[in-house]
Amino acid sequence: MTEPDLLSNYARSLGIEVDSFEDGVPVLCVSGIDAIEGRPGHFHGGATSGLMETAAYAALRVALHERGEEAQLKPINITVQFLAAAKKAPLFAKARITKLGRRSANVSVEAWQEERHRPRASAVMNVMIQRTENAEA
Repeated sequence: MTEPDLLSNYARSLGIEVDSFEDGVPVLCVSGIDAIEGRPGHFHGGATSGLMETAAYAALRVALHERGEEAQLKPINITVQFLAAAKKAPLFAKARITKLGRRSANVSVEAWQEERHRPRASAVMNVMIQRTENAEA
């Protein structure tokens, strides 16, 4: 699975990129670009939320790909907790799938900057999974 397969056009418009993989799960990053600035010198909360939502979808796409499945992912709900202001510096996010069922998934996400043990935000997301026929099958 390639990086473009993991990121939507919306994610790329925010400047979100795949930074690395840890245990097969993508770690996403967005730099402090002016287009996503909220109050001076800080990320806009919507950009932080967008990064975390994208991290959840990326983790799910990788997990489904490993199973040889394709699916359309649709948000059911997302709860974001802003723990500290994200400064205009690289912001990272990694998701952890807590449940991957037939019709839905539950995912938790953490976003951090310099110190991973001090997250800037966390999120819990429920996603509807609509599996599609694999064109190769």
